[in-house]
Amino acid sequence: MKALVVAPQPFFTPRGTPLSVYYRTLVTAQLGVDVDLLTYGQGYDVDIPGVRIIRIPKFAFLGSVKVGPSLLKLFLDALLTLWTIALALKHRYDFVHAHEEAVFWCWPLKPLFGFRLVYDMHSSLPQQLTNFRFTTSQALIGVFGWLERVSLRKADAVITICPDLRDYALAVGIERQRLLLIENSIFDEVRVNGGGQSRADLVDVEGDDAVDRIIASGGPVVAYAGTFEPYQGLDLLLSAFVHVLKHRPDARLLLIGGTPGQVREKRRLAARFGIENACVLTGQVSKTRAKELTARANVLVSPRIEGTNTPLKIYEQLASGKPLVATRIWSHTQVLNDEVCILVEPEPRAMADGLLKAIAEEARLPHVERARALYELAYSRPAYEAKLRRLLEILP
Repeated sequence: MKALVVAPQPFFTPRGTPLSVYYRTLVTAQLGVDVDLLTYGQGYDVDIPGVRIIRIPKFAFLGSVKVGPSLLKLFLDALLTLWTIALALKHRYDFVHAHEEAVFWCWPLKPLFGFRLVYDMHSSLPQQLTNFRFTTSQALIGVFGWLERVSLRKADAVITICPDLRDYALAVGIERQRLLLIENSIFDEVRVNGGGQSRADLVDVEGDDAVDRIIASGGPVVAYAGTFEPYQGLDLLLSAFVHVLKHRPDARLLLIGGTPGQVREKRRLAARFGIENACVLTGQVSKTRAKELTARANVLVSPRIEGTNTPLKIYEQLASGKPLVATRIWSHTQVLNDEVCILVEPEPRAMADGLLKAIAEEARLPHVERARALYELAYSRPAYEAKLRRLLEILP
């Protein structure tokens, strides 16, 4: 069986690293599929046996591809469309695995080339336009909504990454037999071609000495790792930490991720709150480095305040063996419950109380073992492989 994976993302970079694409492609190849992966020019090539990575030109002078919708991505997607057609003319693919907006140009090509189509729906694209503040035009949002609904109906199989998207697809009219819920729930080590494991030197790390100092201080360390987009709730977290320090002045906050501009903004906010000496912001680091840093923390936190997709990091946090504090919003509660973590309302005092509880009861919280058990049962690698094997079975 031969497949074309079309991934309109910078594969593979620390900023916006498409781990979901990586793991889908990795496991699909391990299940015996011969895979071509078509993606943007920016990024590091990673070692995926059985996968040929094909890139469009970088156009580096146009700048880096950022997370979320952009005019640059629109231009690059037009080129991806041409490359998709060229590859379909050259090869006979049994199926095309289209990630995100790639499905918009893949479904019109489906009857021309006779391939089966898999739509990997990581998010609702009309919702992205709003979440990333790309546009307020209801006409444009409506066009994307129409494209999304047509794509769902045209696909032979649809993958969603969380129950919210699954329910949306069902509401559009997708039959259950061609709809799979495959969460982005595994986190094997990524291997960069020529460099062994994914390296911490992919970007300069800010604050290594400061990290060592807060760990050596002996106080409890609360860690967040992820993007610094507004919906992630970092302002809420910083505000909550003001209250945490009143009761635990030895506590420290470790924020991992963020562009240089976002890091500067959060440092200014921490200074305005008067907690800058208790906070360390590392900037963007590789996945390996982020994992090393969170392993040194006492408590993990996900302060997200809006959105409906379950964050990928939640699954790694479940398996971490550390207490997790998360906001009680649908994005989290699709997976999390009060048995496996400390859920709090998305406001500063409730977040502070949750963090203080996790710090005080870290060693004896029953949540940790329940979280690990949930991960092993529903989201571990064997469970993930079984779901992708099911995908291959339902494609004629």
